[in-house]
Amino acid sequence: MNAWPSWLDTLRTQFARRIEQDRMPHALLLGGAAGLGKRALLEWLVARLLCQSPNGKMACGVCHGCRLRQAGTHPDLVRVSRGVNREGRPRTEIVVDQVRTLREQVTLSSQFGGWRITILDPADRLNVAAANALLKTLEEPGENTLLALVADQTWRLPATVRSRCQTVNFTPPDPQQSLAWLQGQGVADCAAALAAAQGNPGRALTLVGEGALARRDQVRRDLIALLSCGADVLLTASQWKQDEPQERLRFAAEWLAEQTRARARGEIGPLRVKQDLWTWSSLFEQANQAREALRGPLRVDLVLIDFLSLRVSTADVRPVRVNQI
Repeated sequence: MNAWPSWLDTLRTQFARRIEQDRMPHALLLGGAAGLGKRALLEWLVARLLCQSPNGKMACGVCHGCRLRQAGTHPDLVRVSRGVNREGRPRTEIVVDQVRTLREQVTLSSQFGGWRITILDPADRLNVAAANALLKTLEEPGENTLLALVADQTWRLPATVRSRCQTVNFTPPDPQQSLAWLQGQGVADCAAALAAAQGNPGRALTLVGEGALARRDQVRRDLIALLSCGADVLLTASQWKQDEPQERLRFAAEWLAEQTRARARGEIGPLRVKQDLWTWSSLFEQANQAREALRGPLRVDLVLIDFLSLRVSTADVRPVRVNQI
């Protein structure tokens, strides 16, 4: 985000008060869709905790601690992400060896005599062994230690992990506040961008910045053509594969969710194709299954072809929730 998300002001004030009153939790889980400001709030919190001369809510930005943090070399700040494997390839998960290293680091004393902070992001990509290895650290993090987990999909985390953290759930702010913020970012058609992002202002800004609104609408047109038998599945799959396949599947899931809700209200919906509610519900589920499949080792083109065939077996159709993408 290019500017501080104004809807986080209340949360920032609450955390500043906790710091002043020495009531900070030792395990914090920040959850909610990307674009709602989780990471912006966490970076503010890290800056405030590591600053040696804070000015009220804000870090001074000039002390030794602030300069080290800004340079990415603060010895009391550890960031754990997916990283790379032994072959130098990006990992899809946070693995148990990373958590074991983290546990050793957490036991060390702060080199500056203040807070020691460890960030796990994205925490929802902890594999099972890593999540289990994290439990003891969550239970006994040590004095003046903050273990911060950031997750776009908190439901992926085991309940045993979630229950050991103080959770802050981020939800879309008031639409007028979002529109005002987007306007301040120079977004031309704020209302259209916010609608495409389902009320998420950060994601709306990303969609505009990446030119993704046109790609989102193209996904809608592709779905209409495929459902009307007016498009080539193999050609469409090839086009999707070459241009943000994961994002296109997300857009497909969003359009199918919107179509399902519209059909439930007896409306024609954005895909303008007459199908029953069970069909739309099944296709929505298939879109999310395809998104999940792309996280694994399967070939992207095969996953896309399978989904874009838009086959529905009525014997297997069951209702699914469409209020979350």
